Amino acid sequence: MAVTGNTLVLAAPPVLPAPARTPPRPQGPYQRLFALPGTRGFTAGNLLARLPMGMFGISAVMMIAGQRGSYALAGAVTATGLAATALVAPWTARLIDRHGQARIAVPATLIAVLGSLSLIVCVRTGAPAWTLFASYAATATTPNIGGMSRARWTHLLRDSPGAHHTAMSFEQAADELCFMLGPVLAAFLCSVVLPEAGTLTAAVLLLTGMLVFTSCRATQPPVEAGPRHGSPLRALGPLLPLFLATGVVFGSMEIASLARLDALGLGAASGPVLALQAAGSCAAGLLYGTMRPRSLRTCLIAMAAAMTLPWLAASTGALLPLACALLLAGMATAPTMVTAMSRVHALTPQGRLNEGMTLAVTAIFAGIALGAATGGTLVDHLGPTTAYALPAAAAVLALVSVRAITRTR
Repeated sequence: MAVTGNTLVLAAPPVLPAPARTPPRPQGPYQRLFALPGTRGFTAGNLLARLPMGMFGISAVMMIAGQRGSYALAGAVTATGLAATALVAPWTARLIDRHGQARIAVPATLIAVLGSLSLIVCVRTGAPAWTLFASYAATATTPNIGGMSRARWTHLLRDSPGAHHTAMSFEQAADELCFMLGPVLAAFLCSVVLPEAGTLTAAVLLLTGMLVFTSCRATQPPVEAGPRHGSPLRALGPLLPLFLATGVVFGSMEIASLARLDALGLGAASGPVLALQAAGSCAAGLLYGTMRPRSLRTCLIAMAAAMTLPWLAASTGALLPLACALLLAGMATAPTMVTAMSRVHALTPQGRLNEGMTLAVTAIFAGIALGAATGGTLVDHLGPTTAYALPAAAAVLALVSVRAITRTR
């Protein structure tokens, strides 16, 4: 307001420019992934139910050996459980594909949990040895929670190949994380709390996680009516040698590393060094999910090269080079598994994805058992350093098997 002579002038206030809006920060691939409705809920249940997969075996061994005083009996019981799982798991996955995840996974999980509780009771009460085998064999009905979770991502992201690649990378990283933390948690519970605490905790986590997972109905893949054409076994037959050889890599690497670290005098302190391999795979899996996917042949070449590093490092006789080599070797396995599982998705007949992925996982478990047995024999006869040649050879065999498939096609 101002006065000019006899005139009163009203001046409008100056118009200030609007503050500039800060542009929203772009979301990362994993933020976009879990922004989808329902994904956080089923992922939380998936992780809860998946953690026991790394707990059951070592918990059973520590419980049986501690109460019965026989590692031979403990090993035989867990081996029987693995063999039963190889037979039962594909049938459980087939029923899930045919009738839906919630209708089959919950009762199958209840049977497995009852088998674990029966094992605890039989060990605790001094029941005959055959009851231990029967109880642990009942846990073979445990559904393949990783396969069911991957099937949900495949259903949700069927029109987004890039996001699907990110989801499969996350699932592989989750596998590695659970198999890294599960044995540590199981060993702590069995040694500090009670010999039965590991198995009991794993059973509770499995049932709780499966109930949370199956309660998320909105993301469950629909059940397709009508006859189902095509055989997952026939479609994936050429790929199964690859998964078998990869399992040999995992099983033999663990046995060779345990023996080499024991020779270096680490004993019980070898756990953190062994965890470096899983940690490297977990980190590489998450990183791979933000990158453009590579070909399976490229991933296998990288894995074959990386598997020679522990062999070379073990020959030095020092701990630090071996620890670094295990970390690098682990980083090469995650991209291979992610890319190979993507091939499983592409080749499995429609409506039978759980069965196809369970067949791949069964081949991996068979390879782990074969690699552990063969690696143990090499350690006894040729020493732990030479035993590292087995995972390197198995990685080369996996590469050769894929090249043979490509030439045949």
